[in-house]
Amino acid sequence: MEEQRLHFDFEARYYTLGKLTETTRQALFVIHGYGQLAQYFIRKFTVLENEGIYVIAPEGLSRFYLEDVRTRMTGGSNRVGATWMTRENREMDIRNYIHYLQRIHDLELGHAQNLSVSILGFSQGGATATRWALSGRPRFEKFILWAGVFPPDMDFESGKETLKNKKVITVYGDQDPFVTAERMKEMERLSAKIEVVPEKISFHGKHEIQESTLLSLMAL
Repeated sequence: MEEQRLHFDFEARYYTLGKLTETTRQALFVIHGYGQLAQYFIRKFTVLENEGIYVIAPEGLSRFYLEDVRTRMTGGSNRVGATWMTRENREMDIRNYIHYLQRIHDLELGHAQNLSVSILGFSQGGATATRWALSGRPRFEKFILWAGVFPPDMDFESGKETLKNKKVITVYGDQDPFVTAERMKEMERLSAKIEVVPEKISFHGKHEIQESTLLSLMAL
């Protein structure tokens, strides 16, 4: 058996919130976590529309049913989520989503030169956002890891170069069951390897986007 590969045209969706006009001064890419869909994830950022911030929500290129077959058959639930990658053929998935994210970036912001651009990765989306940012292609000033950490296999030299003049911020809920002491230590270790000292923000809450914290974050 021999694996074969090919290139072909691929259609994918993404969502936006607000209007991109000549008076818009901020744009925010929001990269969702495991099992989420962009159409619902972007609603967590509705509060930013009144602040004149244009929000762009890409979606993982692989979708799946969140419950197993037995649960769906007995309970009637057909909820769907998306993921950015799995361990199967991960390098190809990473290349594909970086190309997808950059295509959205160029399409949406290619002619908007006066914008302040931020990238926010939530949970699993933090690793996706990091890999995209370190590809050296997106334009951004602020990089936010919300309930996420740097991926341990990132390009450390690229990380040093790309993030050295950027505002890097980490946000965690004090009751987030996924933010363990081990994960925090790992984040500190990886930050040190790329010589970045993130600004740390915490809030009273769980694995979630909190509006008041989000508003203060975008004002930084």
